[in-house]
Amino acid sequence: MSLDHILLGLLREPATGYDLKNVFSETVRHFWSARLSQIYPTLKRLEQQQMLRSRREPSPKGPDRKVYTVTEKGRAELLTWLRGEPAVGTERFAYLAQLYFMDAIGDIHDTRAFMNALRDHHSRWLAQLRAVEQDIVTTYGDAPEHYADAGFHQFAALRMGIHSLGSKVAWCDETLAAIDRRIAAHQPTGAVAGVDSDREGGLPS
Repeated sequence: MSLDHILLGLLREPATGYDLKNVFSETVRHFWSARLSQIYPTLKRLEQQQMLRSRREPSPKGPDRKVYTVTEKGRAELLTWLRGEPAVGTERFAYLAQLYFMDAIGDIHDTRAFMNALRDHHSRWLAQLRAVEQDIVTTYGDAPEHYADAGFHQFAALRMGIHSLGSKVAWCDETLAAIDRRIAAHQPTGAVAGVDSDREGGLPS
């Protein structure tokens, strides 16, 4: 899977590069992220490949804005991708790489701080997705099988995001509990509760 296909899918409705950045930030962030510095060069290349076309439109403020739409060639590429095998095995989680190597710090308290921050991040995003879900259910009802085609598929993707983030929060809780047991097991006899007596040098492996 590539940013090319994500943009072709999002551009079934005309949009500017800035509009697309907002979609990534507010709508599809649970399965794909992209920065403006990635979006604009990709749009330019897709236009050069005749998969997109653009037109200039007046902007409420500032210079004219460039609005992109998908061409027939771009739609054909999107449909070929959609009819292909599921694009699995492409996930990369930088935070797991950080955790994997965190023993290099030599202090389990840093790991605990890291996991707390990660849990907060996942929890905030999970709350946002659940709010989106509640808005959809309030507006369209709680029977997604009766939603319009686009709404049904987007709701299914949303539910995957909710399940995925819920499991990540649960994993954070599990790991934090294990860290707390590890800290407790290495507390010196008679240590005062709440005092990190083993802070210097970290814990033994």
